[in-house]
Amino acid sequence: MQAKETLFADLVQGRAQQFQVPLYQRTYSWTEKQLRQLWTDILEQAELLESGEKASTHFLGSVVLAPSPQNEATFPRWLVVDGQQRLTTLSLALAAIRDHIADGEPDEAERIDEEYLINKRKNGSDRFRLLPTQADRAQFAAYVRGPLSEQAADGAVAAAYGFFRRKLVEAADPAAPQDVLRIEEAITSRLTLVAVTAERADNVHRIFESLNNTGLKLSQADLLRNYLFMRLPTRGERIYETYWLPLQDSLSNDELEQLMWLQLVLDGDDRVRRQDLYAAQQQRFERGEVSEAEIETYIKELYRRGALFRRLLHPEVEPNAAVRAHLHRLDTWQAQVTYPALMLLLDRRERRDLNSADTARAMSYIESFLIRRMMCRVPTNNLNRIFQAVPGQLPLDMPVADGLHQLLSAENRFWPDDDELREKVRTAPFYKFGRGHQRKMVLQRLEESYEHPEPVDFATAQLTIEHVMPQSPGDEWLRMLSEDVVDGESAKDLHSRLQHTLGNLTLTAVNAELSNHPFERKQGLLQGSHLEMNRRIATTERWGADEIRARADELADRAFALWPAPLRGVGRAERSRDWNLAHQVLAALPHGTWTSYGDLAAFIGSGAQAVGNHLANTPGVANAYRVLTSEGKVSEGFRWTPQDVGGDVRARLSADGVRFTANGAADPAQRLSADELASLVGEADGEEDAAQRAPESQGEETRADRFYAQLVAENSDERRFFRRLATHDSPETVEAVRALFAHWEELGGSIHWVGNDTMSNAFLALSETIAPSRWISPMSFMPGSGWAGSAHVAFQILAVQEPFTDHALRAEFLRRLNELEGVDLQERKPGPDPRFELSVLEKDRNRELLVETLTWFRDRWESRGTD
Repeated sequence: MQAKETLFADLVQGRAQQFQVPLYQRTYSWTEKQLRQLWTDILEQAELLESGEKASTHFLGSVVLAPSPQNEATFPRWLVVDGQQRLTTLSLALAAIRDHIADGEPDEAERIDEEYLINKRKNGSDRFRLLPTQADRAQFAAYVRGPLSEQAADGAVAAAYGFFRRKLVEAADPAAPQDVLRIEEAITSRLTLVAVTAERADNVHRIFESLNNTGLKLSQADLLRNYLFMRLPTRGERIYETYWLPLQDSLSNDELEQLMWLQLVLDGDDRVRRQDLYAAQQQRFERGEVSEAEIETYIKELYRRGALFRRLLHPEVEPNAAVRAHLHRLDTWQAQVTYPALMLLLDRRERRDLNSADTARAMSYIESFLIRRMMCRVPTNNLNRIFQAVPGQLPLDMPVADGLHQLLSAENRFWPDDDELREKVRTAPFYKFGRGHQRKMVLQRLEESYEHPEPVDFATAQLTIEHVMPQSPGDEWLRMLSEDVVDGESAKDLHSRLQHTLGNLTLTAVNAELSNHPFERKQGLLQGSHLEMNRRIATTERWGADEIRARADELADRAFALWPAPLRGVGRAERSRDWNLAHQVLAALPHGTWTSYGDLAAFIGSGAQAVGNHLANTPGVANAYRVLTSEGKVSEGFRWTPQDVGGDVRARLSADGVRFTANGAADPAQRLSADELASLVGEADGEEDAAQRAPESQGEETRADRFYAQLVAENSDERRFFRRLATHDSPETVEAVRALFAHWEELGGSIHWVGNDTMSNAFLALSETIAPSRWISPMSFMPGSGWAGSAHVAFQILAVQEPFTDHALRAEFLRRLNELEGVDLQERKPGPDPRFELSVLEKDRNRELLVETLTWFRDRWESRGTD
């Protein structure tokens, strides 16, 4: 290669030649932000020319050129390997100048045209000195041929040309006129470029990869497209026009990348991650000498599967009603994680390996798998691994639908059977599971199962989830519940245990009217509902524990019919996920808080007695002694396990900041409800997106793992936190969090790390100088598990800690946090503490604002009692 500094005029002027932007390049994409900066630089150089100053020129960037396969001795043609955005922009600016002066100075306009824009004696596409990539070519050519003043055009090329036309009109303002030809001279002779010219033997693609390894990264789809069309020297134009351009027009770049990843998965690569798509496909092609015919076959197959993929994105285009219904529901569920299995089914149907009826049956297993797991609170973080493995693991000795049923029923898939589903419907806090739209869809399907002769149009009905027994019960509700309590359980504990279960939930369009009214008042409103499930509730004389359980059993029976069960005999692993969840939330209890056996039981969908037995017999459970009776007393049955450090429980609680009332009970203001416990561990809001977060190989250590392990090797909890954060967030987000933590420590704060094998938290803490065991935390940070990491703002805990018992201070804290771009927090009680995604901290200004807010928080804490 040869490199030299040059000017735009020297690069393009002279004999006839052409700069070709190859098919593999991305389309023109400069926005007004880049255009404004360039225009500022051009005007600055024009003013220097006007003043006669001999200041240095302005460096614009590099242009990498390689001989085109169509090169001729009498007509040099160059491939623009890098720099097409700069060359296209400067050409459009000169076309705008030409058109701006055409009426007043036609000779100058003709000179600009012939020197920089066209090859005067050539015809067709050879007439243009710059020939953009196919998608931009027609519009660019139209502007080079002449102004399109009467034709409204869209796209980045049109926007850039229009930008320069507007700026030239502004430059002609009589109040401050600027010489347009000086502007032309600034563009052509004051903006320098480094032209790197490759020889024919150089590997242009390697050069291109290297150049795009820094700065603005190309997407995996961009890189793979580049690779493909660089290897189609003779067939590229036809394949681009016939297959690639229609495919590219029908999918966004992100969707196209997802399709390319799915094609690898369908072809048997069940380990590839989406971020490794390009390298994986390149490796497959380079196992042998790839021919143009093989690349054409790959692109044709991609084009064919693109039509199938669009049915996942837009289910309404699926012709079969039964299949379409399943695709609609999975789309509503936001089940992108299932795309490998769904694409497999559509692909096999197109190949006539199964018909539409069996395709729909197979999709019912996928739908059931997702919904039963959600209803039974099975963690979602391995869904991507499960569904990505489907194409490679599907049994070959049985029909496709039956094979999928068997595969999903395997013991390590955790597909809940009817017994487990009934138990969870009766006891688990369904209202706290999954995402809101998923809970609503479950209730919608249950309503549809009644097959009402005049069904509700759910697409237009404004329905929300309603608690029949309200979340904030009045005295009448509590009196009724007191009739149902057993084994010394209080009415409030019974309410906490049943309020969020499926048997107590319904759909309604009159949520506000139902409110917290007694059941007799709600009956009238439910009786007038168009939903059959509401009419059935209205016929019940009372609404207590027995009625809620009876309705739960009825809904469980309907769920069995709607969502098929796994096959028996394939194997079922025993799971301890609910107790793991209990251990997680206890480990995350903030300083100065406690919870009850009933609250913890309601959180995990168990019973208070079972919780007590488990804690009494399980060693090593963090903060087990901070689980008290509903009255705030240490349970008579509490005992330390032999492996735990014992001691006086009340003394331990006092050291943890738990206050006691005059009668010896823990302060009820410091008690965390089931809902508040859920907010501590950031309950999962849905399954992992397989297209973005595919699994790593067992035992494989990523670059992020190694990097963060090296950074924080001295602290295992800190290492665990950052490794987990790096798994699902960008390196920019991870570095932003590290920077914020450093600022917090500069303010005199500390980081409290809490973690175990299944979760990890970092609490920002301020401790008292004379009593370091007493501390306050404005917020905690939690890596995601299949979703983005988030910051949780502890408003409800702050409400019982001075000086933030003053609501005005909490409101000011909230206002300051909401100044961060992308943050919109609302204080709600009851309800989980508000949170925001950690990615907002990538912006420098957001970090600055948060540091200012935390400084304000520290100052308020340190000045308490002195104001």
